[in-house]
Amino acid sequence: MNTNKNAVAAAQLTVGGKTLDLPVFEGTRGERSLDISVLRRETGLVTYDPGLVNTGICTSDISFVDGEKGLVLHRGYNIEDLAEHCMFLEVAYLLIMGKLPTLEEQKSFTNLMNEHSMIHEDMQHFFRNYPEHAHPMAVLSAMVVSLSSFYPQLDTESVTERIDNTVTRLLSKIRTLAAFSYKKFIGEPFVYPSYKLRYCENFLNMMFYSPVRDYIIDPLVERALNLFLILHSDHEQNCSTTVVRTVGSSGANLYASISAGICALWGPLHGGANQAVIEMLQNIYENGASVKNVIEDAKRKDSKIRLMGFGHRVYKTYDPRARLAKKACRELLGHLGMRKDPLLELAVELEEAALQDSYFQEKNLYPNVDYYTGIAYRAMGIPTNMFTVVFAIGRLPGWIAQWIENTRDMEQKIMRPRQIYTGSPQKPFVFTKDR
Repeated sequence: MNTNKNAVAAAQLTVGGKTLDLPVFEGTRGERSLDISVLRRETGLVTYDPGLVNTGICTSDISFVDGEKGLVLHRGYNIEDLAEHCMFLEVAYLLIMGKLPTLEEQKSFTNLMNEHSMIHEDMQHFFRNYPEHAHPMAVLSAMVVSLSSFYPQLDTESVTERIDNTVTRLLSKIRTLAAFSYKKFIGEPFVYPSYKLRYCENFLNMMFYSPVRDYIIDPLVERALNLFLILHSDHEQNCSTTVVRTVGSSGANLYASISAGICALWGPLHGGANQAVIEMLQNIYENGASVKNVIEDAKRKDSKIRLMGFGHRVYKTYDPRARLAKKACRELLGHLGMRKDPLLELAVELEEAALQDSYFQEKNLYPNVDYYTGIAYRAMGIPTNMFTVVFAIGRLPGWIAQWIENTRDMEQKIMRPRQIYTGSPQKPFVFTKDR
């Protein structure tokens, strides 16, 4: 990680007659930050920044997002190039190890994925004791943290030498845990991973094969899944990544930190948005609502209607991941003979209407990556309650890389934000008989 933080300028803050010089640092892409680490100590003040939308919590060389230009970089590589030329495991290796793998490293990494794809047989007891129809995200988060009871913790100082331990175990086993959680939900027997299959092939086979129904893996479906996992693999300090770093800052192990990230991802405003998009489209379609009326309803201030999948905290232009997802979704549905899928047609019509509307233009409300991925997952046969689980599999390499980076960053401390207290002033205690 690049920790070179030479100040390029200084800002002055004057409070109560005292002037404080605050250094200004610049990142490698030209973004600037004001270092306020001494603010409270020198002035007694804290900043007020709901959602931390203006606060940088770390330095990082993992990923970069330019919301104005619609740019996403992973370790300096453009997301479009990675999506076109790489498989998911190559991008996972890039994020975790800091470089794209050679052919030999890629082969070794793939072999380790197969070696560590099984889960301990005793863990099956956990699955079997969950209530019927337990949500797969609830099961996944619990099973990930349970891995710490069966497998040793990562030594962050020698991750390169010990890549065959915690990192590859977790990255490999998460797809097994995810598929098992789905099989538990539908009441079918578990399907074990196979050394003959690649990463995404294994996940698809564990999801859809059954003793009474063979499953033939479609190469285009596998490629589309690889693409979507790459698009989700990391995205700066989003909600779940910040949670992973926060939990990790306490000294919690990787499994506990990732489990917390999964729980954060579950929220409908974060990873659960792709499920919300499908549910919105289904509701519009089933109720026969017109696109024009939906757009007008969404613009009303007192309306409870929201266009899910539109807008993003960072992007002020079209999300480049959404553009890639849309193209892949169209190709996939055409390949599967679903070119006239009503939800896809509705999604495209809704997008075109929104992009031509001045309200959406002024507020920079463009489709984000969640808008089309759900339609593609649905076409693959993945049920809506598994959408966020697939997102978690894709985001895992980024979470791992961020956890390792945070653990090695000597400037990091346990996360401990401040607050502005607005409760009652101190009160005299009232005994029970006098209340």
